[in-house]
Amino acid sequence: MIWRLALLCLLLATPLRAGEEVVAGLSQARVSITTDFEGSEILVFGAVKRSAPAPIEPPLHVIITVTGPTLPVTVREKDRRFGIWVNADAAEIDAAPSFYAISTTAPLTEILSETEDLRRHISINRAIRAVDTGVAKGSPERFTEALIRIRKEDGLYQIREGSVALTEDTLFRAGIALPANLTEGDYTTRIFLTRGREVIDAYETRIGVSKVGLERWIYNLAHQRPLIYGLLSLAIAIAAGWGASAAFRVMRG
Repeated sequence: MIWRLALLCLLLATPLRAGEEVVAGLSQARVSITTDFEGSEILVFGAVKRSAPAPIEPPLHVIITVTGPTLPVTVREKDRRFGIWVNADAAEIDAAPSFYAISTTAPLTEILSETEDLRRHISINRAIRAVDTGVAKGSPERFTEALIRIRKEDGLYQIREGSVALTEDTLFRAGIALPANLTEGDYTTRIFLTRGREVIDAYETRIGVSKVGLERWIYNLAHQRPLIYGLLSLAIAIAAGWGASAAFRVMRG
């Protein structure tokens, strides 16, 4: 297969070092968002390079994460008052990934210690930074949990335990699904090797996600020429309304 040949080239090109280390690649290094973009999938593949025979115990595991641009987020809580839903408390999340996916060879808690997670921010909760949410009462953690729940429902936060295929403790691969509602920017891909719940090596690379074509032109117009964008949108709406009215009159006549 093509990905196995690519791994062989990477292995031959990388100098030997003691222990175990990651040699990895991606099926594509750039994702283009067009007007008909419906999502994409990135294949992450790699191998474990060794200068000595692999130990039998503890077993080797692989964790792959893909992180989108990290931005501050305001999370608002809805409350029902006098029969209607209104905004109640709100919390400011200092930084949260716009997209975050985790793929592993086994349940995350079984292959990664709390200490390593705290150090490397691998789990979804650790990837979100909420130092001072501004919530004066109650539990501020509920806002972080709500953010995670909403983004999981939108496909922006994913955790797929057991989805990384590891062959003979050497070759691994996993597919990462990217939804249509992606944020532009650099997406960081990290690969961790673990034994005994401790990280023994890590690898990092980036995927560029950007709008192209008509999508890029509309985005630039909206942000750089908001007045022109507004007038153009109004003109299109008027034309569409007039066209629909004319078609209705013709159908009635």
